[in-house]
This record gives sequence, C-alpha cells and structure tokens, in this order.
Amino acid sequence: MNQTPRARPQVVPENSSPPQTVNSPRRHCRVALMAGSTPQLTQAIEALLRTRLLMATLIFVGGFAGFLILGFFNPPQEVGPLVPFRIVQGSVTLILALLAALLWSKSGLSFRWLRIVEMTFFGIVAGYFAWMHYLFFRQGVPAHAAATGKEAQIVRMANMETALRWFALLAVYGAFIPNTWRRSLLVVGVLTAFPVAMTAWLCLFDDVNGLYLRNYVGDMAVTLLVGCAIAIFGSHKISELHEKAFEAAKLGHYRLKKRLGAGGMGEVYLAEHLLLRRPCAIKLIRPEQAGDAKVLRRFEREVQAMATLTHWNTVEIYDYGHAECGSFYYVMEYLPGWSLEDLVGKHGPLPPARVVHLLRQVCHALREAHGVGLIHRDIKSSNIITCERGKVYDVAKLLDFGLVKDQGLAGVETKLTQQGLLTGTPAYMSPEQAMGLSNLDARGDIYSLGAVAYYLLTGSIPFERPTIMQVLTAHARDPVVPPADLNPDIPSDLQEIVLRCLEKDPVRRYPDAESLEQDLAACRCSGQWTQKEASSWWEQHELPAEAEESMETPDQVAPTVLASPAAVARAEAR
Repeated sequence: MNQTPRARPQVVPENSSPPQTVNSPRRHCRVALMAGSTPQLTQAIEALLRTRLLMATLIFVGGFAGFLILGFFNPPQEVGPLVPFRIVQGSVTLILALLAALLWSKSGLSFRWLRIVEMTFFGIVAGYFAWMHYLFFRQGVPAHAAATGKEAQIVRMANMETALRWFALLAVYGAFIPNTWRRSLLVVGVLTAFPVAMTAWLCLFDDVNGLYLRNYVGDMAVTLLVGCAIAIFGSHKISELHEKAFEAAKLGHYRLKKRLGAGGMGEVYLAEHLLLRRPCAIKLIRPEQAGDAKVLRRFEREVQAMATLTHWNTVEIYDYGHAECGSFYYVMEYLPGWSLEDLVGKHGPLPPARVVHLLRQVCHALREAHGVGLIHRDIKSSNIITCERGKVYDVAKLLDFGLVKDQGLAGVETKLTQQGLLTGTPAYMSPEQAMGLSNLDARGDIYSLGAVAYYLLTGSIPFERPTIMQVLTAHARDPVVPPADLNPDIPSDLQEIVLRCLEKDPVRRYPDAESLEQDLAACRCSGQWTQKEASSWWEQHELPAEAEESMETPDQVAPTVLASPAAVARAEAR
C-alpha cells in the first residue's frame, strides 16, 4: 500500500450562507412544476412527492377494492346495469393498483414522470367520480326511485353524497401532494369546478332532476369551495414546510442527511456537499455541549492543526465553519466501513497478520501527527476504521482528534479540556493519563495503541473492571494479563510488542510510532495479510446496512470521561 502523504488543499472556513445559483436560461413557466430553486431541494421534493403519492394511491386502492367486494354482497341499485358498472369499477381499481406498484418499485421516476403519475391518478379518480355523478342524475335514478313526495329529499341526499365524494378527493390532494400554491390552485380549481359545472348543466338540461338540483347546487358549490381552500393551503404548506426543513438541515455548502452518532462533545451526521454532491461526515459541536466560547475557539484551532495532517491513514478534514446558531462544525471524509470495535464484536479476534497490517497503518498516521506536535489522547478501537479506498481493502483510518493536544504548533500549547481534568476513554487510557498528569506525550498514544492491539488479538480490553475508577486504577498499577493467555495463537514476537506498548513506565515503552512500526514490520507474520486475503475477506463479509453509515464519536461506545485526579487518588487509596 502506498504510504505517501496525500496532497491536500488548504482548509479555509466558509461562511454560513448558501451559494448563489445562476438562473437557467430556459423559458419561464408561469405555473411552477416544482418547489425550490436548487437541484438538491428539487430532489428532496421529488422523494417526498413519490412517498406521499404512493400513500394516497394505496388509500384509494384499498377503498375501491373494498367497495368492489361489498358490491357483490349488496349490489347498488342506483347505478343502473351492474355489469358495466362493475367492469368500470374493477378497471379503475386495477389501474390504481398498477400505479401504486410503479411507485412502490425501485424504478427511477423523474420529477416530470411523477407529476404525470399524479395527474393520471387524480384524473382517473375524477373521471370515475364524474361518471358516478352522471349515473346518479342523468338517468334520473334518485327521482324515479323515490316515493311520491320524497323526490326532493332523495335528490338532496344524492347531491351531498356526490359533493362529499369530490370533497374527499380534494382533501387527499391537499394532505398528500406537495405543490406551489399556483399549481395547487390550478389542479384543485379544475377538480372543484368540474362537478359544480356538471351539476349546473344537469339543472339546465335534465328534465327529471334539474328542477330539484337547482335548489341544492349552491350547497355543493360551498362545500367544494371549502375543500378547495383546504387543499390549496395543505398542499402548499407541505411544500413550504419541507423547504424550511431542507434549509434548516443545511450548514453552509452542506446538507445534513442522517445522524450517525452522538457523544459528549457533539453529533456526527452523514451529509452531502450541495454542489459537488460528495458524501461527507460532519461533526457538529454545539455551544451548550462544548461548555463555553473558549472551548469552541480551542477546538477550532485544533481542527486547523488537524487539517495540516495529510497522511493516507488519517481521516481527511475538508472544511470547517460556524452555523448561524453559534455551533461549530468540521467536515471530514465519509468512511463506510467497520470500526475495529464493530469488527471484533461481529467476527471475534482478528488473525495476527491482519492486526499487524492494521496497526502499522495507524503507526504511519501517528508518526505524522506526533511529528507536528499533535497528541491524539483518545486512541481506541472505535476511533479506527477499516475501509475500502480506491479498490484498496483494509485501509485503516485514524479518526476523531477531538481530544488532541497540540504541543508544538504555533509554539503555543492548546488543549480542548480544562486543566486538571482527565480526558480519554478509560478502557484504553495510559497510566499517566489515568492519573491526570499534564505532561502527556506521544508515548501515551503508544500505550493506547497497545491496548487496541490487545483488544484486536483477544477480543477483550486489557483491564475489565466493574467501575470506571477501578479501570483507571488498574491502568495505573495492575499488571496486564499476557494476551497469549487468552489467545494461544498469538505469536510470541507480537505479544512482546504489545506488552512493551503497555508498560506502566513511559520510559520502557516505544519512544515513538516509527520504532513501533519497525518492530511490527519485523514480526514473522508481517506481510502475510495481503491484498488478496483482504479483498477475499471483504467479498465474503458484506457490510450490513447499519454499518455502512457507522462513524462514531469519542464516547458513543466506550465513554469518554472527565474526572479530577483527586477522584483517581481516592480510588487508589481504596
């Protein structure tokens, strides 16, 4: 694997305002076919339209199928000959079912085709209702079927039944279909005007029912006008709220799509660049989570320091910025893969050759970070991801420098946490870190990486204790059980390396990541995990859907703690 540093452009903070888009030179359409002014918003409305159109279609399919079945047990008398009626009713039900199947399928329907499906759906239902309207009145069934002196009442009931049928269609349109108010007015206006015009026509030319309908056409008009207003407001409001939600989910040039995880310092989201359409991960640090403005400023300086890291095995920082609400965020590459914690949890301890392969890559990342004075301080199995990049398998990526300590950049030491507090994850914390010492250096990261190696080889952390304080105490004073006692397949030379990393005295550990990597390279099993073995493993173990969007924050799996050294001292005394 090529271990050369990657070239990276300088990271510049962006403002929170979205980019200005250039209007297309295409001809202007007076009635907009879609909401939004950007392709991304149009895509979001498209997904919403498909989902809601499917729901509306399924509702009508269920209703038509129910009336079709009930018609066999209780045949309607007011519609004339039953055979033509059932043929039409069955045909409408079948067409609606086919439209629902089309929307349900994975076929990629463009926005225009979705609008065609929408118009087909409502056109067919409106046509069926119009036909029912004709059967009720043009054939004079209500008047002829009524007893003497009851014609007016029957016609009025039939008129209201017809009005309610059209009202339901308007309500469904307003409740399910997102639209601009102009397009809603156009569609809903047609659906409202058609039954009113048809009833008015019957009043003029139907000698049987026209006399009675003249008294009730106003009732239908008022009822449908109310439905029209509700439908226009509802349809437009759906589109407006979705647009506001879309805007609220944006951070500068990025749109948040899904939350991937949350921790004590912030939340991680799967996001997308609005122009490049590139997936990325955004860590959002809110002021109330960070503590105060000073912490956010320190965090910003640390992100700037992280942006100087260019190694292939370090997560790449694309950008950073401030949201209008005061939150700070930074943008990093999105890595669909396994965290080493998930990998061991799912498949058990890893083969020694694979462990060496992964650890050497992390050493390369640490060598660069330590070389510029950055101490990670939170190396753990959930902060290392193995993934596929550029058809190279088992690429290890070191994540989350959220607790990084800068010892050299700009000649000023800055750290995220307040002085006198412990930071890190207890299961992987070095003894000096567990005791709250301030003079931490690269050897603390070496210890934590040794704890990660221990976990990868055995499936267990070095010290499993009932409480956090007992874990911290064990790191400070208890001898570690040799990993070969838990897994006899661990080679002796690899075990010696792990135990040297886990020495209590920093002087007895590896002085830097480079010397550790050299010893790992000298192991007998080094080089035995090749790209052939790696690609074969990845082909046999497809990523589950939930793991494909897995990127954890520092304390999502194992808690990152802030504890005073006095608390550790009390634990040691006990």
